[in-house]
Amino acid sequence: MSKPVLLGLTLSLLLTGWALAATLPGAADRLAQAVKAYEASGAGEDDGEGGADDASRFVFPPVGPAADADRKARLAQAKTLLDGVDPKALNDSQRLTRSILKWSLDERLEGLSFDEARMPFSTDGGFDVVLLYRANGMHLKNEAEARQWIGLLAATPDWYAANIADARRGVKTGFVQAVPTAQAVLDRARRTAATPLVDEPLLAPLRDLPASVPADRKAALLAEGQMVVRDKVAPARAGFVAFMEQEYLPHAARSLAASDLPDGARYYAYLVRRHTTTDMTADQVHALGQAEVARIRARMETVMKQAGFQGDLPAFIAFLRKDPRFYATSRQQLLEKASEIAKRADDQLPAHFGMLPRLTYGVRPVPASIEQGYTTGRYFGGDPKTGRAGGLMINTSALDQRPLYELPALVLHEGAPGHHIQTSLAQEQTGVPDFRKTVYFNAYGEGWGLYSEWLGEEMGLYRDPYELFGRLSYEMWRACRLVADTGIHAKHWTIDQAKACFIENTALSPTNIDVEVARYVSWPGQALAYKVGELKILELRKRAETALGERFDERQFHDVVLLDGSLPLAVLEEKVDAWITLRKRG
Repeated sequence: MSKPVLLGLTLSLLLTGWALAATLPGAADRLAQAVKAYEASGAGEDDGEGGADDASRFVFPPVGPAADADRKARLAQAKTLLDGVDPKALNDSQRLTRSILKWSLDERLEGLSFDEARMPFSTDGGFDVVLLYRANGMHLKNEAEARQWIGLLAATPDWYAANIADARRGVKTGFVQAVPTAQAVLDRARRTAATPLVDEPLLAPLRDLPASVPADRKAALLAEGQMVVRDKVAPARAGFVAFMEQEYLPHAARSLAASDLPDGARYYAYLVRRHTTTDMTADQVHALGQAEVARIRARMETVMKQAGFQGDLPAFIAFLRKDPRFYATSRQQLLEKASEIAKRADDQLPAHFGMLPRLTYGVRPVPASIEQGYTTGRYFGGDPKTGRAGGLMINTSALDQRPLYELPALVLHEGAPGHHIQTSLAQEQTGVPDFRKTVYFNAYGEGWGLYSEWLGEEMGLYRDPYELFGRLSYEMWRACRLVADTGIHAKHWTIDQAKACFIENTALSPTNIDVEVARYVSWPGQALAYKVGELKILELRKRAETALGERFDERQFHDVVLLDGSLPLAVLEEKVDAWITLRKRG
């Protein structure tokens, strides 16, 4: 066998995690038992929004104190089992499983200690939009699945009741969202409750049944679905509106800061660790954000000059926000622009990635009933087993607030090479426990999404200085997140103080800034993941390029980062360092 073939085989073994080291059965069995307990807790499964597989897409996840107590017991059992596993007695794949499991167990157990279920909604999502997300892209294959979908709709009252009961516990204990968030959720609930039956997104899967279902059966199933929406879903929605109006909003928190919640200082410190998978403090994250703002702003000024603009940066940003050439004139045009960018990206992927997923993705509009107040774009994972493609969701409302020069960065982040590639490759892993296909660490996932925006420059996808400036504006957006999130939740900033960084340094539209800052108020800590994760991936790439010189292979580097699924940043670093060592020996 030739040396290149040997090297390829060795690298393949490393990347798939199957090394040839001996395994002690006792340690492997104990690890398997820990994984089983972890998976039995529901950890690592879909959160209710998308339906992870055939079984879960037609049921709601269990909710309530009893369900959380069961989860906690199973996770504690898994941790006890895992603590007794000697990593030296495992092969490489099993050691990686152990490392991922340990991080996830510690994070979830600490999260349960704060009883976060008491806050079951935010401006960016919540139990009340789970069905809308799940309906989007749902393809029912036959009458049996149609009846399962109708059964899920019929279970809506119990789902709402369980989550409202959790929120009532939040009201009773003072663990509640701030007033602006409560008002935004109430507004969303009112819009959803007012949806006409003819426009109801929950009925779309029944309207789109395949031709194999006879026409008379289609009509009967749709009529049954309409009756369930009218008699079950609509009253549940109305009840949620009443709860938000009469019980929640009057008792919502007056402070925006998570650190002002009961045990809030410890809670926010946990959220910083959870979303960054690091030991950084809020002050350290804040300082990092300020440094990144200064660095990115300097490059923005350089690109502004490349565009031939003669004024200063604020004037250039004002010009970009107002010039009509930078905005779509119809919802369809915006979707078509996003689709064209997605196909140009697809054209470049094989030159930069050794392994690509088999699952495709589509470009879809955010449902009209939730588009107001919703983020500008998002990715929803698909499932090849159930025939569901991934979905790049584009918010097509308020077109004068959706600049086209930012669209390439958005598509690269949410589609490919961003979340679609990362999520689908994780799903397609073989020879690993199921939880490794779905577990998600924010710093890794969102860091990869932001790294994908950076990679777009190497892929040649920013065609002029305006689109490149759009990328930098998006990068600045994530740097300002570090400043704003920590400012709000650790330094007690006002909304206006948090907005200042975005207004002064990005080309984001006023609507986007309003939506995003509202998101940081209602979802503390999550916004910190992007920049922290991207900077770590860039650091590891630079380390590999420096150490390997001509032996550095970008496609192999991306495979190393992606092929074992979502990882805590410290675990990713160990993996890349091992690959560098192996390449040096080759």
